[in-house]
Amino acid sequence: IIISETEPLTRHHLDRIVKDRPVLVYAPDHHTAWANTRALEMAGVLKGRSLGPGNEIVMGADGLATGELREGEAINPVRALSKKGDRDRLGLTTGGEPDPYPTKAEFESDLDLMKSGLAHAAAHGITFIHNMDGNLYTLELLAELHRRGELTARVNVPFHMKNFMDIAMLEKASLMTDRYASDMLSSGFVKMFVDGVIDSATGVMVEDYADHPGWKGDPLFTPDHFARVAVEADRRGLQIAVHAIGDGAVRIVLDGYEAALKANGRRDSRHRIEHIEVIHPHDIPRLAAMGVVASMQPPHPPGNHGLPLEPYLSRIGEERWPYAFAWNALRETGARLAFGTDWPVSDIDPMWSIQSAMTRPRWNDRCPDNRQSLHQALHSYTADGAYAGFMEGKLGKLKTGMLADVVVLPVDLEHTDPAMFKGIRPRMTICDGRVVFEG
Repeated sequence: IIISETEPLTRHHLDRIVKDRPVLVYAPDHHTAWANTRALEMAGVLKGRSLGPGNEIVMGADGLATGELREGEAINPVRALSKKGDRDRLGLTTGGEPDPYPTKAEFESDLDLMKSGLAHAAAHGITFIHNMDGNLYTLELLAELHRRGELTARVNVPFHMKNFMDIAMLEKASLMTDRYASDMLSSGFVKMFVDGVIDSATGVMVEDYADHPGWKGDPLFTPDHFARVAVEADRRGLQIAVHAIGDGAVRIVLDGYEAALKANGRRDSRHRIEHIEVIHPHDIPRLAAMGVVASMQPPHPPGNHGLPLEPYLSRIGEERWPYAFAWNALRETGARLAFGTDWPVSDIDPMWSIQSAMTRPRWNDRCPDNRQSLHQALHSYTADGAYAGFMEGKLGKLKTGMLADVVVLPVDLEHTDPAMFKGIRPRMTICDGRVVFEG
């Protein structure tokens, strides 16, 4: 244990452990990291640096960085000090491609990494992956695995639109969509981040943070900028999936989707909002009204299976608790809920996610009961997930004529205590009629 639960982590704590080499420690959500003094010096950020909106190098009273780094622009200069120079993330955090392009040996090494991740997914019964980051290189790797007969799950890969990109870059998203459009490997959607996370107060709120008067968070895209990107992406026939944690960010996204609908007309766009940790009550009906998919992750609510309640509860304030992770309120309006794990932020195990959905505790008596039934959770994890990926006519149900993606479990879930779901592992995972895992 480096610090107490209430003491903020700083570079000085890390210096006591390692002083002569750069150290970077990530929060589980990957939106915040902490660096020691040596790392900050080597990265040239000990005295701070001007960053884009929503990113922050937290500074101390002494005019030097405390070590806390919020969001990618703050973290990446330190991350680049790693032995591989950050190429282990294959260019994903930039929204671009690996630079320089990988050598043949690096390409083969990256294929091995992909196969390892796919094997991990197959061992947990996952047959369809909605990747929430990506680039052309990711698709090239997966296409080569498919060519070799080694692609063990269907994968949908987005174009990652960053706030510094010109809107004309969406042409690349269209190119990716046209080039990759099979049942096993596809693109077709644009991923964006509008805010950060609640714990570091980088999530964007409608009203001030309860414990930070005067602070609502800075959006990574201004409302006008996001709306312009949404209108153009929608005009191109692309699906949009946006990370939006705070109720202010959710509103920015919904307003952008509404602008796209007005500009281009209604179509079966199935635009998505990822996470929706807090939503303003006025915005709850808007998802169903516009056909927006709520892509949510049952392991995320604080207090659920050991996740700490603080600083989350104090940060959003008790008035907003009833509108946090509002699964049932959204479901009651007719919105589609697609459940997932957000791996590697949360455990990849779907059984853990389903258990979390069925056993979620309330924070107080004013909070609605958001526990899901087994069939609700399964539907959101299968049929609604397929719907979110435009595959409901081929996936999500055991039915004649559907593609043969099947997971065989060793127990009958209807006669198993949900508190025991996490330990359940598949006996067999079948993707596209091929056995890809046997337990």
